[in-house]
Amino acid sequence: MPIDYLAAFPIPAHVMPARLRSLLEPIGLSPSQFVEVASLQESDPYGEQAEHLHLLMAVVPGDEGDPIAVLSEAGGGVVEYSVPVGHVRGCSADFSPSISGYDYVVAAWGDGSFYTFNLAEKVWMSLGLTPRCVGNDQQRMVYDDLGLPEFGVAEGEVSSDYHWSLKRTVSWRMSNEYLRRYLWLRGARGVRVFYYSAQLPDVHVVRAIMDGKSHVVLKPAEGVAWYELDIREHKGGLFLQLWASVEAVMPELCPEQTAEDILWPGDARPMTHARADALVGHDPVYLDDRFLQKYEQSAFYDSTPVHVWGQWHCSPSYRGQWSFTECRRVGRNLIKVPMRELYKAKPDREIVHARSFAVDPSDLAHMDLNEEHVVIKVQRLLEVLLRLGDGLSALGATVGLNKSAVDLIGFDRAEVAANGWSAYPLLSRLAQVAPLDMTQQMFLARCKSLHEVWQRIPNGFIKSLLERAGCPRTAVKDLGSLKLLQALLNVIQSLNAHEEASDAFSSSTEPEGWNDSSEAMAPLFLNNDLRIADAHETMEQCLATLQRLGFDTANVNAGYGRALDFVMDGVTTALTTVATAIEELLRRA
Repeated sequence: MPIDYLAAFPIPAHVMPARLRSLLEPIGLSPSQFVEVASLQESDPYGEQAEHLHLLMAVVPGDEGDPIAVLSEAGGGVVEYSVPVGHVRGCSADFSPSISGYDYVVAAWGDGSFYTFNLAEKVWMSLGLTPRCVGNDQQRMVYDDLGLPEFGVAEGEVSSDYHWSLKRTVSWRMSNEYLRRYLWLRGARGVRVFYYSAQLPDVHVVRAIMDGKSHVVLKPAEGVAWYELDIREHKGGLFLQLWASVEAVMPELCPEQTAEDILWPGDARPMTHARADALVGHDPVYLDDRFLQKYEQSAFYDSTPVHVWGQWHCSPSYRGQWSFTECRRVGRNLIKVPMRELYKAKPDREIVHARSFAVDPSDLAHMDLNEEHVVIKVQRLLEVLLRLGDGLSALGATVGLNKSAVDLIGFDRAEVAANGWSAYPLLSRLAQVAPLDMTQQMFLARCKSLHEVWQRIPNGFIKSLLERAGCPRTAVKDLGSLKLLQALLNVIQSLNAHEEASDAFSSSTEPEGWNDSSEAMAPLFLNNDLRIADAHETMEQCLATLQRLGFDTANVNAGYGRALDFVMDGVTTALTTVATAIEELLRRA
């Protein structure tokens, strides 16, 4: 049974610095907790709030045993100091870095000027972790378990250097779940080996420990000397230094995240894998579609929406290792999945994740299960873009401008028919979860993505069309993409109003009113304004435009989800107007 280090320490807990108290406390069993396994820190090194920490974690064999005495590595905070010295071949054949003979969790090396850190090979190889590097100013290593996957299992700074002061704070943290699993596999304890110093106020409780002296060095009165405490008068206060070895983590596994015996909303009995597998009925479970955000926002997963038998499926999968199945979108923000499918082979933590988004069946009565969701809106946008591409291509051919629909809009109708959205990740990003309470920043970011999807038509192509229609080259030259498309719509609508044939499009006479504003194009201009809205004043103008177009801006008080619906519908309607006008003209060829 580990000793109570906090109680055994001579300074009472209530006057200890918070950092010191945490160093003496054991780590609990929470799998979500992260444990500091290496540290090199300085705070206000020469000031009144000075605080230093050098910390390593040693892997000490045995699940029980006496406390560990103070180790020499505590002071330097590294496993190995400097490099082996020798001038004879093979003189370092037995070189085996350790913390006084014990293994370590983080391989820390330093020579007083330069320091380097990495996760120990035994750790990442035992747990099957994969490293990735975060560069630029951070220079961090992050270790992931790609088998599940679980990201950020361990992470910390790669290096630092010291010249009068520490140039970069180093802190390595590791998932409590994985650290305990490693210690359990090794049958070992995780012992903090550290040096800590701090400038303390001159308080009576600490003075009493010093027994009237200006400088004292304290060790345990009996048993193993697991700490050495030095307190002295310094700068009008008391300067504390501590070298210690504290058992922090025992080889006991964290409670496993399991889907066994979970109680789902609307079910009277806890669900088990065996019971779920035996289900023969549909037994649907409804999930809030925020369940998808974890998968949509990581490149490791595939969450591309798929249209199957008239319904949109959104079944996240992981690199062929596992997949959700039969997850169908219903209503604006719901996912419907059979319980049996939910419990099919996948990591239990993924089922537990889904459970956290389960919707109580009693709440479904207040939801419209036929309301259009964001994926349908994106599909409608894609369909009108394909129509627009075909129309513009055909219209260009009548005046000698030969461009394929793919060249004009960036989407291939045959590719979409054969493989859905898989070749166009931009569509999947636009169709990501759009909660009703989405923030203004999320709304503006989605408006930017919306603009990127539809505005791919080359300006030069539209300018050439307008010049063929008789518009003055000098007037067309400086127009932006939106005004070019608006001008094209004006020209075509004028021809349609007079029931002209498509060969009348080419003209040497300037069309009347070709550069007028069109109310039908207002949603596209609004989307463009929202794309570049980065100031409060700009956003106020956009909200005023939304209101003018018929949107009740009072809805944004509860979030911008409805505003996004309105903008997406408006953009699709505007582009439909252009595509329909072109098709009508071409029918009279």
